[in-house]
Amino acid sequence: MLDFNTIAGVSIPFVGTTLGAAMVFFMKDKIHPLLQKALLGFSSGVMMAASVWSLLIPAMDLSTERGMGKFSFLPAISGLLIGILLLLLCDRLIPHLHLNQTQPEGPKSSLQKTTMMILAVAIHNLPEGMAVGAVFAGLKNAGTEVTLASAFALSVGIAIQNFPEGAIISMPLKSEGISRRKSFLYGTLSGLVEPFGAIAVILLSDFLIPLLPYLLSFAAGAMIYVIVEEIIPEASEGTHSNIATIGFAVGFCVMMILDVALG
Repeated sequence: MLDFNTIAGVSIPFVGTTLGAAMVFFMKDKIHPLLQKALLGFSSGVMMAASVWSLLIPAMDLSTERGMGKFSFLPAISGLLIGILLLLLCDRLIPHLHLNQTQPEGPKSSLQKTTMMILAVAIHNLPEGMAVGAVFAGLKNAGTEVTLASAFALSVGIAIQNFPEGAIISMPLKSEGISRRKSFLYGTLSGLVEPFGAIAVILLSDFLIPLLPYLLSFAAGAMIYVIVEEIIPEASEGTHSNIATIGFAVGFCVMMILDVALG
């Protein structure tokens, strides 16, 4: 059952993307390269901290409660590796174009550049939506230590991460000659996969609860893949990569504070 708290929780990350995409109405044609690096670093820091504190640690704690003892790491490792492998497969099978790149990845396609840029962000956002869905699904299981506060902490943390991501997708689209309204719309649509992914996991939660440790770590693995494969290389491109490192540290600390203080 999707109650008010659940609907609100899974919607928060999408709101973050929408607000970020709206920056296209207030900022100049392009994001300053240093600001872009800082935002990318911040995003990766938030995602990494969320993967550890909100997903991997709860997955291992839950496995311990279920009597796995010293082998409580097995579901976490299994889910993490499956998440990484699935995103690797998506990267190979879905045509997409990353920020500041001229050559698309995946199979050859006649899709427009704009569409492939949106697909690249959508691939990033799907595991985030699944992560939020998995945590809210955990609320339905009395055997977990997942609380409403910790679930909302993850949603807020990902929303903070999505704010710069929304701007990073809408601003380059405008610089390509697309109108402000369409750039905003495309930036917003790139985040729509998150609530759908979250709701799908929640609706299937009655069947997935026995697999919750695997599901939590799967979402962590998918997010870690995005961090290592896509965000960090983009943030480290060219000079002044130390700005991205500082952004990573700030993002990691912000998400860690949110999870520990609210959870």
